[in-house]
Amino acid sequence: MTKEQIQEYTLRIINANRSQLVVIYYDMILDYIKEAKYCLASKELKAYQKAIEQARRCMNGLVEGLNFKYDISHNLFQLYLYMEKELAKASIQRKADALTHVIPIIASLREAFYEIGKQDYSKTLMGNTQTVYAGLTYGKNQLMESLDASDQSRGFRV
Repeated sequence: MTKEQIQEYTLRIINANRSQLVVIYYDMILDYIKEAKYCLASKELKAYQKAIEQARRCMNGLVEGLNFKYDISHNLFQLYLYMEKELAKASIQRKADALTHVIPIIASLREAFYEIGKQDYSKTLMGNTQTVYAGLTYGKNQLMESLDASDQSRGFRV
């Protein structure tokens, strides 16, 4: 994953509520799978293994976030378990076939949680963060971001 992608995901995570965080996990898994397929085609096996491992870490994050008081969590757990096995198979066999089985499942789950997220007006999970404003400024067709420095301490005083 590039530095720009990491910055983008960091910003999204900082401003995300629960539903949006699940969508971010799905997006990250899809990006890591895309990266793994590219690395496999380029014969970069170490980078391939790293991308698969990162996708598996994201999958583990989804599993850890399940609340088994709800029936849907059991169904999601079974799907996550299947996809985890496919990622492990892709890692061992070094074939893209197992990765292609995971992509449509993740994509449809992502779409479902994206729609759910539109109705979720809960607060962001991370509090006490800097406000980031993004928009077109004087840079020629460039998106510029700036931080609101009005409360630099964010509650921390020495």
